[in-house]
Amino acid sequence: MTAAAATAVALSSQTGAHADPTPTKDEAKSQLDQLYHEAEVATEKYNAATEKQQTLQKQANDLQNQMARRQAQVSTAQSGLAEIAADQYRNNGMSPTVQLMLSSDPDSFLSKADSAQLVGRTQADALKALRTEQSRLDQQKAEAQQKLTDLDATAKDLKAATEEVRAKLAKAQALLNSLTQQERDQLAQADAKAAADAKAAAHTASPTRASRSDSRTGLDSNTNPKTTKDAGTATGPYAAAAVAAARAEEGKPYVRGGTGPNSFDCSGLMVWAYAKAGITLPRTSQDQASAGTDIGTDISNARPGDLVIFFNDHSHVGMYVGGGQIIHAPQPGKTVQYLGATVMPIAAIIRI
Repeated sequence: MTAAAATAVALSSQTGAHADPTPTKDEAKSQLDQLYHEAEVATEKYNAATEKQQTLQKQANDLQNQMARRQAQVSTAQSGLAEIAADQYRNNGMSPTVQLMLSSDPDSFLSKADSAQLVGRTQADALKALRTEQSRLDQQKAEAQQKLTDLDATAKDLKAATEEVRAKLAKAQALLNSLTQQERDQLAQADAKAAADAKAAAHTASPTRASRSDSRTGLDSNTNPKTTKDAGTATGPYAAAAVAAARAEEGKPYVRGGTGPNSFDCSGLMVWAYAKAGITLPRTSQDQASAGTDIGTDISNARPGDLVIFFNDHSHVGMYVGGGQIIHAPQPGKTVQYLGATVMPIAAIIRI
């Protein structure tokens, strides 16, 4: 029995060894691409959660400031009513209205005050002011509590997205480590060559620059902003300025959540480039997919400055720069670089 058990363990170990063989370089490349894609999906979730968190925090802070001012107004109204009560007590004794007003159940008083035929003009005005301010304060407290609840949920989303990105990148690094140094070098060389070829194609498509350019947009004095189907010409001054800004960031590292000036993620580069042109874009690639006019998926219809959205989940974005090429922030470990626009599946081309 002992011998049989030992044999079974040995066979099991051999089976396990063959069940998960070391991937070839090409297989590893495919798996790496998938892992980086999944990491970028999580990165865009992270970006969305970060933006929401910042918005909610600002709204909560604003509400707290408003509540402080409103509380001061309520206190002022209460002080006015207290003065009325003191004056009545000194002169004629405390009226039923004032007694009700100073009771331990002010909400009951406020609800009954309108129907009670006990208040004079001054008292009625004071009561009305108190009711209005207290109602607004209660509403703001409820809104602030909801914002804080949403903020807590968003913080959890942010943490989950961060952990998901880290897990995907850890798997990708482990996969890279399983390759030989020669295989890793070959992958890096192929990537560098693809980026260099794409850059050359993009620059070949660009129109000849005149020596004098528009200082505001970066357009040459002889460039027509309304030029239509022309292999390297942007559709307008905003697009031209955005293309120039994106090109200038070539070589900057990819960093999750990066929006410049020192690092970028894919959607962050688009935000940065169009901000330089005076246009505010949404933060995530998913939201950028609806930030302009969708002109379809045919890259032959794209113009420099268009956003090219990739994958069905809209998890990656690059900027079309002409010649069938984009510039983008690809993934961790890489830098802002050029790439053929059709290397990844195009989901939409968006003209800003």
